[in-house]
Amino acid sequence: MDADFLPMLTGCFAKPVAENPTVAMVEAAYRHHGIHARYINCEVSPERLGDAVRGAKAMGWAGFNCSIPHKVAVIDHLDGLGDSASLIGAVNTVVRRGESWIGENTDGRGFVAALRTVVDPAGTTVAIFGAGGAARAVSVELALAGVRRIVVVNRSHDRAAPLVRLLNEKTNANAELVGWSPGYRVPESADIVINATSIGLFPDVEGRLDVDMNAIEPTMIVADFIPNPPRTRFVRDAEARGCRTLDGLGMLVNQGVIGIKYWTGVDVDPTVMRKALAEVLGV
Repeated sequence: MDADFLPMLTGCFAKPVAENPTVAMVEAAYRHHGIHARYINCEVSPERLGDAVRGAKAMGWAGFNCSIPHKVAVIDHLDGLGDSASLIGAVNTVVRRGESWIGENTDGRGFVAALRTVVDPAGTTVAIFGAGGAARAVSVELALAGVRRIVVVNRSHDRAAPLVRLLNEKTNANAELVGWSPGYRVPESADIVINATSIGLFPDVEGRLDVDMNAIEPTMIVADFIPNPPRTRFVRDAEARGCRTLDGLGMLVNQGVIGIKYWTGVDVDPTVMRKALAEVLGV
């Protein structure tokens, strides 16, 4: 009997993880391309992260994704970092290379890949809401992609200041920090406006950014990181203003494409992955 009952193992370590839809799109890609692999969501508490990483190593996993709250803490359990992950200071994809486990960050690269289906970001001005891990990842990758100016809008000056300093010191972009006041008006010079906060994430599906939508011009491209629901209130409001929009599914799909390439060497079809996501999310 010529059979192989030992699939390559990949997955996601996070807490909570039950609502992470990545498993649906990755396994759809595995099936479509005939890749003998599985993707497993694993609920891992912070105090057990080291055990989980050692377990993945012991079981011969090809790699795994890390999500909240492990993207920074996992670095202590790895053998090295890729260039983007080192600059960003966070990891969302771990790859086994020989006997070494290397941390990469595909969040920002996935977003830039999705953005490039609409516009080349080089030379543009970006306004981004938030200064957490998602904002940090996408801001760094946008800067590396040639964005000229990045306005980081955040309520906490102390939390956002390190991101702005990183962008100004380590990239060619000109970054500035702006306090997020009630009814904030996006500057007219912004070409791309990005929500990198959790506002609007399920179950808070009607959550709305505290911004003056009258300042959002139809010429602006509006993007939202949130994949569930894909059409957030911010995306819908921007569409009503006549803007071109990007939902969080594009970023999620593209970072998945990059991750699977790391683990398997296969360039998978993103349309298969997006279709699978749309089905499980009911959109």
